[in-house]
This record gives sequence, C-alpha cells and structure tokens, in this order.
Amino acid sequence: MSMVLSEVELRRRWSDGQPCHGLWSLLPGVVTAEVLARTEPDFVVVDLQHGAVTEADLPGVTAAIRAAGSVPLVRTRSPSFADVGRPLDLGACGVIVPNVRDADHAREVVAASRYAPAGGRSVGRLTGGADQPLVVAMVETATALDDLDAVLGVPGLDGVYVGPGDLSLSLGLDGADRRADLRGVLSSIVARAGAAGVPVGVHAYNGEDAAGFADEGATIVTVSVDVVSLGEAMAHHLEVARSRGGADRA
Repeated sequence: MSMVLSEVELRRRWSDGQPCHGLWSLLPGVVTAEVLARTEPDFVVVDLQHGAVTEADLPGVTAAIRAAGSVPLVRTRSPSFADVGRPLDLGACGVIVPNVRDADHAREVVAASRYAPAGGRSVGRLTGGADQPLVVAMVETATALDDLDAVLGVPGLDGVYVGPGDLSLSLGLDGADRRADLRGVLSSIVARAGAAGVPVGVHAYNGEDAAGFADEGATIVTVSVDVVSLGEAMAHHLEVARSRGGADRA
C-alpha cells in the first residue's frame, strides 16, 4: 500500500462523502486478517457477534490489519458497556455496534467508547487502538428506524450502518415478495443520513450491491464477506474443473 490509513483519515473521508471500501471478516486467524488487508481495503471489520473470532484473537488480528495498511474495526458482540469497550482495549480503531434501539441507546454507546469527561470508558487499553475511536451504530430494528432522525443527531456518532437481514425481520419484510419494499427502506435510510450529513453504510455481500449503495450516497461501503466469497470462489472453481474434466473425457 502507498500509505497506512488511520482512523482519523477514515473519519475524514466518511465525513467528506468519499466512499471508503471495506471487507467483513467472519473467519478467525491472523493469517486470514492479513490476507484480507493485503487486498488493500480501506478498512476490515472483524465480526465478534456472528464470526468465529474471539476476543483473545483481537490483538494479533487487529495488528495484522493495521500493519497491512487498513483500519481494523470490530462489530461488537452486543451494545453493552463492556462489549463496546473491550475490543477498543485489544486493538480495534473503531466499533460497529449492533442492536442499537434508539437515540438514547446510541448516546450510551458513544459514552462507552469515550474516556471521561466525554464518556465512561475505563482506562486500560492494552495494545493498538485509538484515543478517539470510530463509533458506528447499526440500524437494524424498527425502533431504531422510528427514531432515525434523532439517532443521526447524536453527538460523537461517526455513522450508521444498516443491517438489512435483521431490519427486514423487524419490519416484517423478510419474504422474497417484499424485497422491493425493503430496498425502498434501505434507500430511504441512505438518503436521510446523507441529508443529515452523517456517514452511512448498508451491509452487502458482493461488489455489485455495494456499488449500488455507494451510488445512492453510502460512504461506509462493505464490499464482501470473507466466508461468502470463499465459498463462492471454491464452488466456481470446482464447477469449472468438473465441467472441463467431463468434456475432456467425452
């Protein structure tokens, strides 16, 4: 990489409306983290909520991401005070926090990431990390959507990130016949965040969907999820090999 991107620069780019492209990691291990970061994303999100990575892995994983030039972010296990602060002590330069209910809850999340007097984060950072980490609240519940304007106005919040899967369940839009309705909701959130001057992202599993959200104004652009891309790539190569092998024998 030509430069090592910092959380300060990533925050500036988000705020300036410049799309920043990242990868989402569910797979454990320092080698996995390094392989992802060496593809030159702006950030890599390590998923503690649904991924196989553990807190004990974080110092090595976040260091590998940073050494390769990307910003290490962590989706926390929960929005609780301890779960927000713990990854920040173990090398994360920012957190994406799930299950944020409303603006009051978002304020609690921000406070959990800030040292006094701005917040209540406990002093005890072990390695890496940042004094002013990035804080992104996930919009994935009906209550958060109902309170979206207030959430977007929470001081210290660096952005919002939409989880379409959980949001679709919360809104009753999870059926195949409701995809257009859900897409409309996602577009509305991106537009409202953009109008408020707040960086926004929508979880995506491939570059095409990610580019579509970026075209609408998303700046927190998740391009791919490692476990999904790995499975798709392996299935593709197996299909090619088997089809060619069958053709040669014929």
